Amino acid sequence: MTKIKKYGLHFLYTLIAFLLCYLILTTLYHFNIISSNIYQVLKLIILLGNVLISGIILGKKATSKGYLEGIKLGVFIIVLFFIITLITGQDLKIKLLLYDSIIMITAILGGMIGINKK
Repeated sequence: MTKIKKYGLHFLYTLIAFLLCYLILTTLYHFNIISSNIYQVLKLIILLGNVLISGIILGKKATSKGYLEGIKLGVFIIVLFFIITLITGQDLKIKLLLYDSIIMITAILGGMIGINKK
């Protein structure tokens, strides 16, 4: 139970940080302060930045094998996005698989950086 609670709480912090950054970004886009191309790039950068930071934090808390912590985080995020995709009725495309693999690689990289920063 403690591991599920640890990952759930850590993911909740990541989700809150992502939503706050995304809210600011969407507000800037709504008032035409940033263009559509910059908006799309910043959405990806914000997500990957939050995943990387979460992976680093989980890696620092791990005793060994930070990449496993990154894999766990990446799988958790990908499953959540997959469920959201199914609920919204979007089709699964190659672009979505590429997006998910980038998230997974970023989470693994964050876990490896975190274990080495101890």
